[in-house]
Amino acid sequence: MQPATLPLFPLKTVLFPGGPLPLRIFEARYLDMVGRGLKEHTSFGVVLILAGAESDAAPSVADIGTSARVVDFDTLPDGLLGITCIGERRFRVRRRWQQSDGLNVAEVDYLPEDARCALPAEFSHLGELLREVVPKLGGAYAHVDGRYDDASWVGNRWAEILPLTPAERLELLELDDPRARLEQVAAWSTRAEQPAK
Repeated sequence: MQPATLPLFPLKTVLFPGGPLPLRIFEARYLDMVGRGLKEHTSFGVVLILAGAESDAAPSVADIGTSARVVDFDTLPDGLLGITCIGERRFRVRRRWQQSDGLNVAEVDYLPEDARCALPAEFSHLGELLREVVPKLGGAYAHVDGRYDDASWVGNRWAEILPLTPAERLELLELDDPRARLEQVAAWSTRAEQPAK
């Protein structure tokens, strides 16, 4: 498979395939990127910042990210552009560089998409609970397809909403096996339910 070229949006968050990401856009490099993406129907890559800040010219970022497409946009009350994106496919960064306008761009290899597989019976409670939780989240989650019987989809949604560190979310994104992701999510959800000592 030939590598693809993607503009990068380094953030302090991890985006999962099928997941929503609301963003406020104010830097010129990202306004241009979003404008081109809307006009040309192209995606951009979301990568976790490992060191540095979102406003840095070239922060240190994770090698694994997720492509995103804009599904909604609006002018926010403060006059900034608000967009809602949906995660598409995971990718691995081969190399990256910065354009003259400050936009980070990367040559990426798309990773295999998770195979569609039914939610295993031992994780059915995670699907049932998610069916109750997602509608209450509202906002950007209105743009999410509800595949509560799909192992990958359920694991990805829990990876987004559990109280995890960005490093833990990245660890889940890096997993190629939906079942392994579900097992880790189940373990961490149990940890999240434990009272603090």
